[in-house]
Amino acid sequence: MLVHICCSVDSHFFLQKLRLLYPNKVLIGFFYNPNIHPPKEYQLRLLDVKRSSKKFGIKVIEGEYDYKRWLKATKGLENEPEKGDRCSVCFYCRLEVTAKKAIELGIKEITTTLFTSPKKSITQLKVHALNIETRYPLHVVTPNFRVNGGTQEQANMSKKNMLYHQNYCGCIFALERQRDSQNRLKDELMSPITLQVLPSSIQERVTLFKKIEKFERKKRKFTLKREKFLNYRLLRAFVRKGKEKIIPSYILFYSSMKKEFIRGKIESIKNGIGYFNREEVLFIDLKKLNSLSNKNYNNISDLMKKPLKIDEELQVREKLSYSKMISQNSIIVIDELEQDNYEILIKSKTYIDIREILIKNWVI
Repeated sequence: MLVHICCSVDSHFFLQKLRLLYPNKVLIGFFYNPNIHPPKEYQLRLLDVKRSSKKFGIKVIEGEYDYKRWLKATKGLENEPEKGDRCSVCFYCRLEVTAKKAIELGIKEITTTLFTSPKKSITQLKVHALNIETRYPLHVVTPNFRVNGGTQEQANMSKKNMLYHQNYCGCIFALERQRDSQNRLKDELMSPITLQVLPSSIQERVTLFKKIEKFERKKRKFTLKREKFLNYRLLRAFVRKGKEKIIPSYILFYSSMKKEFIRGKIESIKNGIGYFNREEVLFIDLKKLNSLSNKNYNNISDLMKKPLKIDEELQVREKLSYSKMISQNSIIVIDELEQDNYEILIKSKTYIDIREILIKNWVI
């Protein structure tokens, strides 16, 4: 049986139940989800599906990530709600490609882990299953494993096996609608121009779950713990000397201002630190940054291409702080300091977030 897989949380539970129901059938996973956006999120879900399926000895075939084709299929349905017409088109697209792959492989039965997803409509899925059966010479298995406490069992199993639990279905339209209703930043769609790995970003999760896969392969003890913390995203920034040209600058993590745009002057300079007369802004020159971070940057361009890690930026910030409290003063790195007038724009967002941390050698 070819099993379309949407994510590890659903597949880990679904595949085990399916094996109990069909003990004599060979199950093959098929990861076909062109709806998932951004691509890094797609890679993360595929990574964890392979990790989960490996535990059962189930082979996973990856379908084509034809995102543009999916966008074309759902054009005009961008504002549809969850379980609406866009979801209906999305389900059919994925089931149809699964059916074609099954025929190519000589398989006569297919199903999908979407049947066990609590946020999907089983009725809607069954309609498309029947439609597929009228068009293709195969049978679509439509089990309901949610009943009799199945959904809670699935949640418990996901937590126990430390699977990647995504917090949106996958498509950009559902993500935007969900984040707008939560009044929450759509940070899944953001990547810094410095290519840093930001806290609680998709890139950080990819790194985390690659490490988990490595720990499991080497049979090392570990656990995952969730941590609530103050996250930050820099949305836009520039520094202009006087009213002339914008100068190369680097804004440290947690830099924030009450007003996005200010004018002022570096009134004094001491030990590579320039003290601005507005908003408690601090300027530091590259020599000072190198001293505080034990680096050897030649210029701001060099720093942008090979930026500090966020932990390293926070260490620099701590060394420039007056207390043990987390400073949110704007700290701006420029090549050289001058007592002159500057215009500064910093648009940023600071918000409460949650991230998962891998704890090594964890024994209960």
